[in-house]
Amino acid sequence: MKHSTLEAMPLNDLWTLHETVASILASKIEAQKRELESRLEKLTRRRGVSSNVVSERRPYPKVYPKYQNPTRPLEKWSGRGKQPRWVVELLGAGRTIDDLRI
Repeated sequence: MKHSTLEAMPLNDLWTLHETVASILASKIEAQKRELESRLEKLTRRRGVSSNVVSERRPYPKVYPKYQNPTRPLEKWSGRGKQPRWVVELLGAGRTIDDLRI
C-alpha cells in the first residue's frame, strides 16, 4: 500500500488495519518462537543435556584485594578491572602502584 493511500483512508479503517496487522504479527512471532524453541530442544537433546537443567556458572576462586588506599584503609582494590578513582588520583599525584600494595 502506498503512503498516500493510507493517508486518504478514514480513521476507523486505519484502526481496523492496525489491529489486523498487529494480530498477524503477534501470531507470526509466536509461531517463530515455538519453532526456535523446538530447534533449541532438539539441539540440547542431541548434546545430551536436559533442557530443564539450568547450566550453573563455573565456580571461580575468591579474589582478594592487593591494593589499599593509604588515607582511607577501607577502600581496597583487587587489581582487576577498571582502576578506582582513588587509585587514579594517587597515581596522578605521583605515587606508584607498589606504594598502594597491601
